[in-house]
Amino acid sequence: MRSKISGAESLALLGPVCAVMVLGFLVPVGFIFFRSFTIEGVFTVAGFTSLFTSPLFIRVFWTTLEISLMASVVSIVVGYPVALFISRQPEKYRSLYLIMVLFPFWTSILVKSFAFVIILGHEGVINAGLRALGLQEFEMIFNRFGVLVGSTNYLIPFAVFPILTNLLSQDANLLKAAEVMGAGPLRIFWRITFPLTAPGVSAAFVLTFVLSLGLFATPALLGGRRDMMMANLIDFYTRDTLNWNAASAVAVILLLTSAVLLVLVSRISGTGKPA
Repeated sequence: MRSKISGAESLALLGPVCAVMVLGFLVPVGFIFFRSFTIEGVFTVAGFTSLFTSPLFIRVFWTTLEISLMASVVSIVVGYPVALFISRQPEKYRSLYLIMVLFPFWTSILVKSFAFVIILGHEGVINAGLRALGLQEFEMIFNRFGVLVGSTNYLIPFAVFPILTNLLSQDANLLKAAEVMGAGPLRIFWRITFPLTAPGVSAAFVLTFVLSLGLFATPALLGGRRDMMMANLIDFYTRDTLNWNAASAVAVILLLTSAVLLVLVSRISGTGKPA
């Protein structure tokens, strides 16, 4: 019978991790909170007041929510069939398909965004092919479409894995029993498989939505003027106007928005209920 870990052993095991978390996360976040409420060492809420009365901030805030919502939905719609396909493959081939899903994830988002400029641009592969076929070209970058394509490419692995984990945990006997009772593949999917993956879909939505809120390189390289997101606004305040108070306030609002949305979605989906 294993003995319980003592307090000293727990401290030795968790101490380094806690120290890294404090130095790498809590200290920077605390500094940002401090800068958002101070100007030259004087406490003030002027940064938040100026943001909530700024048409630019309000427009960027809603644009960020719209793009994040659309990117999350598209990522789940694209990632669900991928996860379903992988879950039905023999185990010896499953690792190969997982590597294929992860391969784009191992590439820098900056490099992938530049690649999409080449693929989707006016002289890109797609428009060149359309011109060769005598068809009309499409403006696919420096607009909302380009941002969604780049964001979805980045977010798909984060949508696939929660859904795949849920699919692999399902009891195969349920599907066999449904087949014995005469249910067809579509009926089995809509009445058994899909409802059982609701927790996985909810987790994928939360993960992709929160991650998409902080996107910077994709909207900067593939979006237009009306597709600026919160991270781009922080860059604008820090580099162009040198307004660190407003930039910190935007960062705090983005952090709190992510936390609130995470709690709300978890409550709605039921994942936030105690076991």
